[in-house]
Amino acid sequence: MSRRFTPKVVTANALIEGDVVYLTEDDRWSRHHHEAELIEDEAHAQMRLLSAQAQHLLVVGAYLADAKAGPNGPEPTHFRETFRTRGPSNYAHGKQAKTPKDGPHV
Repeated sequence: MSRRFTPKVVTANALIEGDVVYLTEDDRWSRHHHEAELIEDEAHAQMRLLSAQAQHLLVVGAYLADAKAGPNGPEPTHFRETFRTRGPSNYAHGKQAKTPKDGPHV
């Protein structure tokens, strides 16, 4: 018996900056997980992944990551993906340098 397909988002790293990015429904790359397209069909997920992998001048390492629907958009379901949403972990820069008073990272 085959396993049931779990919802996914397409994620990669921006080629120039190295930031974690997510493919949106309108074919943009966003640095915000909650803006990603939540894909619930396996065939559609594979097509979106192939499209992302073809964008080698914009992103590298595109893959499908498990996600679930949340109140504000897709949410990661695995520790690794939750960790990736926080930005680099070696020192405070990028997303981690922002404090709550700074507002959302753009």
